[in-house]
Amino acid sequence: MVNFFKRLFKIGEAEANAVIDKMEDPIKLTEQGIRDMKSDLEKSLESLAQVKALAIRSKNDTEEFLTKADDYQQKAMLILQRAQKNEIESLEADRLAKEALIKKEEASQQAIRSKVDSEKFDNSVASLEKNVQEIKQNISRWENELKTLKARVKVSKATKNLNKQMAEIDSSSTVSMLERMKEKVKQEEALAEAYGDIANASKSIDEELDKAADVSASTAEENLDKLKVQMGIKKES
Repeated sequence: MVNFFKRLFKIGEAEANAVIDKMEDPIKLTEQGIRDMKSDLEKSLESLAQVKALAIRSKNDTEEFLTKADDYQQKAMLILQRAQKNEIESLEADRLAKEALIKKEEASQQAIRSKVDSEKFDNSVASLEKNVQEIKQNISRWENELKTLKARVKVSKATKNLNKQMAEIDSSSTVSMLERMKEKVKQEEALAEAYGDIANASKSIDEELDKAADVSASTAEENLDKLKVQMGIKKES
């Protein structure tokens, strides 16, 4: 991720912002960035191991050269001691002691160079360890950021879809439809009331007609008179 954005912003801040604006999937971009950082971490760990190996080798070489220098010093001293005991001729002893001291000086110089290299490698190791630690922290931070980003993207998509649906609703047509429905209800209510009035009016007229045409009483009287005649009963005056 770090290297990605470094490369990205090399093209200029304005152009980089334009590129970012066109990015359609920040989740995939972040995941790719994390993969890049993990790749960088792997390379840094490999480099760290190699430099540490060189540092260890330099320290071992320094100790080895110091040991050789001390060994040559001891040999030169031993040769001179043997010359004093007449075990070796004086001239031969001086020659051999001188050769031993030359070897000692060479070993001492090699020890100095190895120590310098060892210090350089130690500095490189410290720098690489710092870089590795920084990459690890960045990976951890961006993995946490990715979790948050996924949640934010999920919420933003849901919000966008809802807002889009709301934006696609024509408020004026909706109000107009509601007004028409309201008018239709009023019309249906008025029609129902009208039918009720008509029904009540029809019922009242039928009642008036039935009352006016009610001959049940007179018909019963006539039938009674006829029955008495048939039975021979005289009609009372």
